[in-house]
Amino acid sequence: MPDTSKTPVLCIGSALWDTIASASCDMQPGHDVAGIIRRRPGGVALNIALALVERGRPASLLTTIGNDAQGDELIVKLEAAGVDCQYVTRIDDPTDNYLAIETTSGVVFGAIADCASLEKAGDSILAPVRDGRLGTVDNPWKGSVVIDGNLPVSTLESIAENQDFKAAHLSFVPASPGKAERMRAALKAQSATLFVNKGEAEILCNRAMANSIEASEALCKMGAHRAIVTDGPNESALCDENGVISVTPPQVEAKTTTGAGDVFLAAFVGAEMASTLPLPEIMEAAVKAAADHVMKDTK
Repeated sequence: MPDTSKTPVLCIGSALWDTIASASCDMQPGHDVAGIIRRRPGGVALNIALALVERGRPASLLTTIGNDAQGDELIVKLEAAGVDCQYVTRIDDPTDNYLAIETTSGVVFGAIADCASLEKAGDSILAPVRDGRLGTVDNPWKGSVVIDGNLPVSTLESIAENQDFKAAHLSFVPASPGKAERMRAALKAQSATLFVNKGEAEILCNRAMANSIEASEALCKMGAHRAIVTDGPNESALCDENGVISVTPPQVEAKTTTGAGDVFLAAFVGAEMASTLPLPEIMEAAVKAAADHVMKDTK
């Protein structure tokens, strides 16, 4: 369980139900194959909050969850796991959902994210950091904040440009390559870290990249205060004003890649908040955590 004496990480973004179908054999569009279908809590902000709690770091979730049976069940599971849900905005719309099909190697073949309620809520989920519960303009939140790319662009820009988090350390992460463009807001944020994979970096930079090192450097040239780029089994890189740190993940047999980036971010943020390791060792810990995650047999 997390140490509640520590300042929690605010995780802002999606919290929903994942429905993941794992194919038993190779497939092509239109194929109907055997496999295993499972349902579990998901969403980028939620996944990161759970991963932080598992590592002993308290996490508070700012999101929307429906006032329906699915929403009630989700809240119960999160609170049982140790995630602070007191700042969750309950709404009358249905709880959001995510549907994905994974290949036999755990790579996402295709997915649909239904985050309609989160999109509709917009800035309203930020009320706790503006009404005195988690901060005010005169006394803003001073801890770590993780922001996921399922939020609408207007909310991402509000977080990056307004004064609500002027004293906080921000970490931005896209939800998928399809929402990578939303991370342009992160390039405007001071003292923020942008977490992306190589494909998402290429979308933001509008060109192909040879590797994560080139991608992280390109993002910093575009304005990122600090950019961290992952590339699956290939090296991950961190670029900031002091240069580039690169780390090659251990070679493992992947069973699922869903949520690996969220685990990487949680491990990095948690280790950095502990302030006991140099950045190269924090990167090593993060890539190892992601590698451990993809090896898990969740079927």
